[in-house]
Amino acid sequence: MDLEKLERTMRSSALEAGAKIMEIYDGGDLGLRVKSDSSPVTLADEAADELISVRIAQDFPDAAVVTEEQSASHSVSADRFLIVDPLDGTKEFIQRRGDFTVNIALVEGGVPVRGVVYAPAKGRLFYTKADGQSVEEFGPFGDEVGTTQPISVASPDREALRVVASKSHRDAATDAYIDGYSVADMKSAGSSLKFCLVATGEADLYPRLGRTMEWDTAAGHAVLAGAGGHVVRFGDHNPLTYGKPGYENPFFIAYAPGVTLTKPA
Repeated sequence: MDLEKLERTMRSSALEAGAKIMEIYDGGDLGLRVKSDSSPVTLADEAADELISVRIAQDFPDAAVVTEEQSASHSVSADRFLIVDPLDGTKEFIQRRGDFTVNIALVEGGVPVRGVVYAPAKGRLFYTKADGQSVEEFGPFGDEVGTTQPISVASPDREALRVVASKSHRDAATDAYIDGYSVADMKSAGSSLKFCLVATGEADLYPRLGRTMEWDTAAGHAVLAGAGGHVVRFGDHNPLTYGKPGYENPFFIAYAPGVTLTKPA
């Protein structure tokens, strides 16, 4: 696969999808309905999905693609595939809280190796370059790439960790796990932005003790890996892998390497 072309395609399609999402976000009717799995979906999810799917089909017609909004794609089985969440953080979108993202990633051999995370309401854009290094690009965003800065995880102070957790899915089990660390700062964020906060050194640790799907996490995982971070399964601290049957994740921990992980109780 031409990784330079992929970088361009992921960046531009994420920006285009983000613009469409914001058009609906700033309008009146979100077109909210409930899917068969009881999760919410809006016109923005569907419009962004269509836009990204068309662009990938044009630029990479032979690529295997898994996308949240197309249930037929959930039976795809391939060693290399693109995985898309056109609007991650639909609940934040519905409540107009701004913590939602467009996620696109490339998975090879079970590992997310390239990805883009775009938070249009916050004006933040993160992606892996063709060489695997993660960057943040600063707006205003256009067809041409603007100012970018390589990002890297922080060297954590183990006695004063900065933790980020889910805004919509925080629970007692998560709080109990976090209590096993010396925490100096605790923040909440939605969607895959949590991975990106660890990737930029704004946080050190992100534990997720709740249900997620691979399309929720792959792009953020790739961005974090390209910034020197890790994502492991909660139970055994082995690497979180992709292409699993049903594309459902176990609980996991995303972190900067200087964090000494505690074992679950």
